[in-house]
Amino acid sequence: MTVTIAPAAPQDVAQLRQLYFDVYGHGYPVALGSDPEEMRRLIADPHTHWLTARDEGAGHLAGSVAVQTDPGSRIGKLVGLAVHPDQRGGGLAGRLTADVCADAFATGALDSVYATVRVVTPGPQQVFVRNGFQALGLMPNAVEVAGCESLALFARHADGVLARRESVGHVPGALLPLLEAARRSTGLGYGHPRPADGPALPAGRGAPVTAPMELLTAPGFVRRRFLELFPDPGDRFFPLHVPNAVLTPPDGAFEAYADLDPVAASCSLVAVHPSPAAVTGKLEPLMAAVTRAGADYVETLLPLADTAGLGAFLAAGFIPSAVYPAMRRIGDRYHDYVVLSRTSRQIDFRTAAVSGPLQPYLAAYLTAWTSTYLTLPEVAP
Repeated sequence: MTVTIAPAAPQDVAQLRQLYFDVYGHGYPVALGSDPEEMRRLIADPHTHWLTARDEGAGHLAGSVAVQTDPGSRIGKLVGLAVHPDQRGGGLAGRLTADVCADAFATGALDSVYATVRVVTPGPQQVFVRNGFQALGLMPNAVEVAGCESLALFARHADGVLARRESVGHVPGALLPLLEAARRSTGLGYGHPRPADGPALPAGRGAPVTAPMELLTAPGFVRRRFLELFPDPGDRFFPLHVPNAVLTPPDGAFEAYADLDPVAASCSLVAVHPSPAAVTGKLEPLMAAVTRAGADYVETLLPLADTAGLGAFLAAGFIPSAVYPAMRRIGDRYHDYVVLSRTSRQIDFRTAAVSGPLQPYLAAYLTAWTSTYLTLPEVAP
């Protein structure tokens, strides 16, 4: 087999759609492999590195992969890695991953590239590990592909980035198993943070709210309002996610901006105004509204140092799922972030192929989930 790897071109769109159909059938939830207009936009986007592999003998595309970048945050996301069923087992996925990462890092504009990886088989996980990615966590029920699937988070950093991480002295105690899992999996140190107290609530605030949450899905208005409330890019850090919905209680005490994707049955809470801690005691009606909108999985991203924000989500049943070291650059230092997630579906790991680097995260997740949802009664001696 003679395979030529080259940048994607507009004339490749039809064959790219066929490739993704051959690999995923009708279940691929990403516009990159299914929406011709979005595919042409990404091919022309200077911040997207998209490579194709063409089987010269067969005359069709044998593979595809892209890295979408967010120049403001210096982060890229590897998406759409696909190899035609006829070409599997020959190392093409590894070649595509190596080449697209080399292109993306060669610009000097990225500090890290991450990927969310399916765990239905071990093969994709091995491809990323062989290409210098580290396992960072496990997000159960994160996406609807061919049924409800879990995803693993992997990331690769540019040289020298991980050596300039900022340390954190206090974290909520519920995060300690995740940090220990990260140390075991990656070898990175997280110091010896002490358990932090729960967030202090303002007087008269923080009581559980049961009134229905208002959900507005008007993407243009939501983006304008989002930029008005968060004019400083540093205050709206959630790389490669743009909110298309806003949730707010009847009294308007806060506005939670979300990237809602009913096709993938997932939702990312991008930012909360005035602060993440404002949702303390108010996340149950928010979860109910998101579930009614078609998302069974909700995640958010917070700094490891934001004990108040982390405490608010932990108190509402969110589970520490992944830790992203050196995710954000501020000055000449890099700051770690945490992914917290919650799912309304029953979690079933029986069909998951959790490789060695992910095993510590599975154990940490199960520990956190059990302590959150299965409080065991005391046993008398």
